[in-house]
Amino acid sequence: MRFVNAYVFDGEGFRFGGFDVEEGRFGAFLPDVKEGGEDLQGAYVLPGLVDVHTHGAAGADFSDGDEEGLIRMAAHLAGCGVTSFAPTSMTLPYETLEKAYRTAVKLSEKLPEGCARIAGIHMEGPFFSEKKKGAQNAAYLRLPDAEAVRHLREAAKGLLRIVDVAPELEGAAAFTKEVSRYCTVSVAHTDANYEETRAVYEAGATHLTHLYNAMPGIHHRSPGVIGAASERENVVAELIGDGLHVHPSAVRMAFKLFPGRICLISDSLRCCGMPDGEYELGGQQVFLKGGVARLEDGTIAGAASDLFADMRNVIAFGIPVAEAVRSATIIPAREIGRDDEIGSIEAGKLADFVVCTPELKRKAVYIGGRRLG
Repeated sequence: MRFVNAYVFDGEGFRFGGFDVEEGRFGAFLPDVKEGGEDLQGAYVLPGLVDVHTHGAAGADFSDGDEEGLIRMAAHLAGCGVTSFAPTSMTLPYETLEKAYRTAVKLSEKLPEGCARIAGIHMEGPFFSEKKKGAQNAAYLRLPDAEAVRHLREAAKGLLRIVDVAPELEGAAAFTKEVSRYCTVSVAHTDANYEETRAVYEAGATHLTHLYNAMPGIHHRSPGVIGAASERENVVAELIGDGLHVHPSAVRMAFKLFPGRICLISDSLRCCGMPDGEYELGGQQVFLKGGVARLEDGTIAGAASDLFADMRNVIAFGIPVAEAVRSATIIPAREIGRDDEIGSIEAGKLADFVVCTPELKRKAVYIGGRRLG
């Protein structure tokens, strides 16, 4: 099938023309083609977005390990233009995580039509600091355990792609050296100082979970986690773009601290796409009001927005369109080792794309070249 008369994102900007889709994959880009295929009427075409940190949506949470719930979550994300995702687990018992991971494996191999692809799994916890646990359940916090990760990765049949750890915990550097051989290791939920964080990055960590959140702020005499991460050119930092977790000024700062190394995420919860009310997260109650999800004690939890909305937010905050799009597509795809198949519009890759207005409002979503709905 051929798509014509569109402005297609090429990684740097938008080029006018069209492209072919053959057996669910992109063919070559066709410059200046206006006719001879499905007319997109001058629309803008983005690669399908990739969310590597999302706990839930549409009333479902990945950690429930429920097949129907994960399908509902994947369908909701697809409708939002997020065509691939890494469902993200919470700090919970290992047996609960294993059940969720096995469910993800089953659906990654055969997901119903109209759903976002399960491209990996992100393990957020339980190797976290009590002081910076945020909305993670303290009852299930553990010291870093490479053997547990190995077992869970086997249960996930290699689908486990990102594993989080707090650098100040006993054994964190040795854990990182081992686990980074087969997973992306990310610094998260930590009160570590600069030296502790640097040791974990030197041991092989290359990722930073939700920059600014659940970590110390920057101080000129104590640069901490953010200072240690920003000066290492191989470290990619996640950023929640809902405008609630991070102030617009700090969003702009983040893109300067981590040039070309920002990975936009939603950190969405089961309340994403749902009305205000009471929800559950990792054995704790979460209250959604006015778009903000909080625990009973007022601690801000994850988010209620989706990655496509977040991408548009950061553009509104002043981030150039091309930077924002890359941060929601090819950069997260690289973080889970899937950039050979998703994250950009290139010949041979899966034909997942979003058709938008010039203002990047969604008009249609395609997965494998097939239009949703």
